[in-house]
Amino acid sequence: MKYDFTTEINRHGQDAMAVDGLGLIPGKAPNPPKEGFDVIPMWIADMNFATVPTAIQAMKERLEHPIFGYFMQPKEYYNAIIRWHQFHHQVEGLTAKHIGYHNSVLGGVVSALTSFASPGDSILVHSPTYGGFTEVLKNNGYHIVLSPLVKDEEGVYRIDYKDMEEKIRKHHIHVSIFCSPHNPTGRVWNREELEKVMAIYQKYDVTVISDEIWSDLVMPGVKHIPTQSVSEDAKNRTIAFYAPSKTFNLAGLVAAYHIIYSDLLRDRINAKGSKSHYNVMNVLSMHALMGAYQPEGYEWLEELREVLYQNMTYVCDFIRDHFEGVSVTNTEGTYVIFIDCKEYLEKNGITIDELQKRGSDVGVAWQDGRIFNGPTHIRLNIALPFTRIQEACERMKKYVFI
Repeated sequence: MKYDFTTEINRHGQDAMAVDGLGLIPGKAPNPPKEGFDVIPMWIADMNFATVPTAIQAMKERLEHPIFGYFMQPKEYYNAIIRWHQFHHQVEGLTAKHIGYHNSVLGGVVSALTSFASPGDSILVHSPTYGGFTEVLKNNGYHIVLSPLVKDEEGVYRIDYKDMEEKIRKHHIHVSIFCSPHNPTGRVWNREELEKVMAIYQKYDVTVISDEIWSDLVMPGVKHIPTQSVSEDAKNRTIAFYAPSKTFNLAGLVAAYHIIYSDLLRDRINAKGSKSHYNVMNVLSMHALMGAYQPEGYEWLEELREVLYQNMTYVCDFIRDHFEGVSVTNTEGTYVIFIDCKEYLEKNGITIDELQKRGSDVGVAWQDGRIFNGPTHIRLNIALPFTRIQEACERMKKYVFI
């Protein structure tokens, strides 16, 4: 490979939540390991790989100019995004007018929510769900309505269209948060699934907030379909959010953006974001995006996908081969795996808290699935060098699932 996805990078002392935040965020971060074990960070969703060099180079070049006053987005910023979506997602007709900056995807979600729903309104979210969604919904006074995904006979998570429609009707829902690809299950919704979902949203005139931050990280043979692309109605009722942060490990720079085709939706969200003045882009995050969305970034992403596929396949096979009572399905997208330990817990008479502690004690710093409405689940981040993946699996075999 041209790019380095094998070097183990020491992140301690570099403000990295993944390693230095252990034990400091109650209910979210795992505890530090016992003496004798180093940390294998498999919880928070950032990668343990160096970003594409062109992103760093673009920031270095900007840093050579000594003035960091007020600035504007150049045409190249918008053109880089337009080219990226055209190449990777076959999006046509996207222009600079449809693109807008947000200070994080969740910040954009809040702008969208508060533009089209009032505190106390019911908001539909599929479950299990990203904890950030439930957090911002609670913090802003919304009533969360969960529509559970259901597993088919092969263990694949599917949308329960009947349940979804019944809850939209019963709770008079007019705003929904949709996640595509889905975190934490790793599902990449196919066109037929998206068409069915969007037909229900159209029937009940639901404004759709679609988090598509994971859209670039799909496994070989899997295709991300932008929610806005499945119909003309979907195009004009969907507020889609993207960012290079998951793709290129740039979460600390904050460089999210929306794609909104409807003038009505876009004007209201832009107005909402501007009133708080939170939606002010950082000049270095802008240059990092332009650096990442270069030809080298296209090449880097293809190599990353191969690495993630190798890691995902190894972990899922290892779990199935060695951990009786632990259920896992190969993820189609993202770099997280959602494992269900229900049968193992029942068979061995232990709690999910006890199991979590077994892992964190030996440095397998994984994430409590209850944050995502998975009562007996654990979320594993597999975006690490393969040697660390192997070590984590061996520790789980020797010390955890015993």
